[in-house]
Amino acid sequence: MSSPGRPTVVYTDGACRGNPGPGGWAWAVPQGRFCSGAEPHTTNQRMELTAVLEAVSAIPGALEVVSDSTYVVNCFRDRWWEGWERRGWRNSQRQEVANQDLWKPLIAIYRADPERLRFRWVKGHGSDPYNDLVDRLAVEAASTQAARGGDGPPGRLGAPDEPGGGPPSGRSRLDR
Repeated sequence: MSSPGRPTVVYTDGACRGNPGPGGWAWAVPQGRFCSGAEPHTTNQRMELTAVLEAVSAIPGALEVVSDSTYVVNCFRDRWWEGWERRGWRNSQRQEVANQDLWKPLIAIYRADPERLRFRWVKGHGSDPYNDLVDRLAVEAASTQAARGGDGPPGRLGAPDEPGGGPPSGRSRLDR
């Protein structure tokens, strides 16, 4: 949660069962709200972006978005979006930027108030319990194709995604 002068920290993640395949996204505020959702046929990058877009649309005020997606974080850290706009939404290889339907509204939110959003990268499948939480929520949504949300840490969760895209297995530090 945020306090005066401090941004709300929100963790985001996306998952896909196959790429493309059934996907899920999730966001969570430590000790606060969480939300997840699903798409029947999508990509992992689309789910990573959807998680961020859903979080920044749902949570008012200043945010520190924590993501294990370099695709998301580097776009803002390295200001890729400025080059995309200059080149008519083409990347440095002169190909159309993928996922413009998600990037454009997210960038519009950022441009409307650049001080509102900060992005921080965290190593996926590492030792961060909230990154693990959103990973598990996104994997659950991808697997069940069901959304959920609430105020406070969610109850039972499925297993986390395996590094390298294998089937979920194992326990999270949140289970201990």
